[in-house]
Amino acid sequence: MHRHRDARDRRVIRLHGYWRSSAAYRVRIALNLKGLAYHQVPHDLRTGAQRHQSYTMLNPQGLVPALETNQGVVTQSLAILEWLEETHPTPALLPASARGRATVRAMAGLIACDIHPLNNLRVLTTLRSDLGADEAQVSAWIGRWITEGFGALETLVARHGGRYAFGDTPTLADCCLVPQVYSAERFGVDLSPFPRIRDCTAAALALEPVAEARPDRQPDADPA
Repeated sequence: MHRHRDARDRRVIRLHGYWRSSAAYRVRIALNLKGLAYHQVPHDLRTGAQRHQSYTMLNPQGLVPALETNQGVVTQSLAILEWLEETHPTPALLPASARGRATVRAMAGLIACDIHPLNNLRVLTTLRSDLGADEAQVSAWIGRWITEGFGALETLVARHGGRYAFGDTPTLADCCLVPQVYSAERFGVDLSPFPRIRDCTAAALALEPVAEARPDRQPDADPA
């Protein structure tokens, strides 16, 4: 599937992101699972490109991702995932039952609201620059919050998971889980206590649409 059409085509979905952004990674997975073509507009977070006026006019918060569509701009990754589910309901990334949908949303929220924000770039930068934390302290901070969150999530996956985090088809929970595991591995967090999380992530990454969303497969990927 051709995902990087001419940016001048107004019909094309534009995903403003950064190859290593966990939040943008979530959205790439959902777009790919739904088979939607999109054009990526990279903003290098390391240089502060997301704070340029040309971008903050689209997203006043100056964060990625933002999704430009023919219906306007949507920001915040969870809101984008819900918008995609409502506007492109097939294949569904939420279960059919109300209780199932609530459980998947709780899993996604646990990751996107309670783990990831404590470990994103601006928080880590503040720890280093304002509080004088060294790299060992920063690593301990990252590991603490991922480990604590994954402890709760492992229980939820054990209760509700099948092949994937919830049941036997991918959901919004997997869209959030795969990037968070990538982040945990990147920072050297021990995942051995979380076998269900590891198995579900491996199953999701075995799907080509999910694998295609991996950071190292993005056009702005920088291995350095």
